[in-house]
Amino acid sequence: MHTIKVMMNGLPGHVATVIGRHFGAHAGFRLLPFSLTGPEITVKECPIGGTAVELIRPAEREEKISSIKDAHGPFICIDFTHPSAVNANAEFYCRHDLPFVMGTTGGDRERLTAIVLQTGGTAVIAPNMAKQIVGFQAMMAYAAENFPDLFKGYTLTIRESHQSGKADTSGTAKAMVAYFNRMGIAFDAGRIEKERDPQRQRDVWGVPAAYLSGHAWHTYTLVSADQTARFEFTHNINGRDIYSEGTMDAVRFLSAKLSQGVRGKAYSMIDVIKEGMTA
Repeated sequence: MHTIKVMMNGLPGHVATVIGRHFGAHAGFRLLPFSLTGPEITVKECPIGGTAVELIRPAEREEKISSIKDAHGPFICIDFTHPSAVNANAEFYCRHDLPFVMGTTGGDRERLTAIVLQTGGTAVIAPNMAKQIVGFQAMMAYAAENFPDLFKGYTLTIRESHQSGKADTSGTAKAMVAYFNRMGIAFDAGRIEKERDPQRQRDVWGVPAAYLSGHAWHTYTLVSADQTARFEFTHNINGRDIYSEGTMDAVRFLSAKLSQGVRGKAYSMIDVIKEGMTA
């Protein structure tokens, strides 16, 4: 069986750690003992299963990446770092010919895609790696394309709750705004209601105490102008394990594209799951 080598960037962050454990335990992948991390991280290693992963800070990465490539050969980077690092990390990957899966939200998303296309890089870029949520987004994209102004005259409320350490507004919620805009609703992403207070999450939202440190709850509510019709879409995720399966599929998809010689292409998770359904 072909083994895909991956570099999990963002350790010792919670999402990167959970997903890294899944990759480290899967026979189809080999987790490299290195991870790009932030300048604020003081520890030198992060244990993932039986692997001691060396943490590489921004000031060190230019020097270290060549020796890692020489020692391990081709590999795919997986990015679950910080929103402030998204664009700089993409530039780094492309400059060093490192294909990557970008699961981190935030940053300038148009610039992110442009970096890949302009430099001949290859990447999967997604604000959400949970396949089921991506499928829901695909359904909304279909509705937006085929039923423009479906909800014209309706008001929209978007509420999202994530753990207190999440710095930015949900990328998934932001992506949904564009679909509702095309269905006739004037709504700006700045109006998304963002909850980060653990007490309110538990007492008002009903998030289980065990998942206050890791959850993603989203509700999209549409109400007609005369208040007689109400539509509501909700997806509530507790924990982070759901993102592992989608990330693995994205890595497999990207590895297959690279083996076909594809370069200068930025794919979405919708591309990943579409190909998976037809494989």
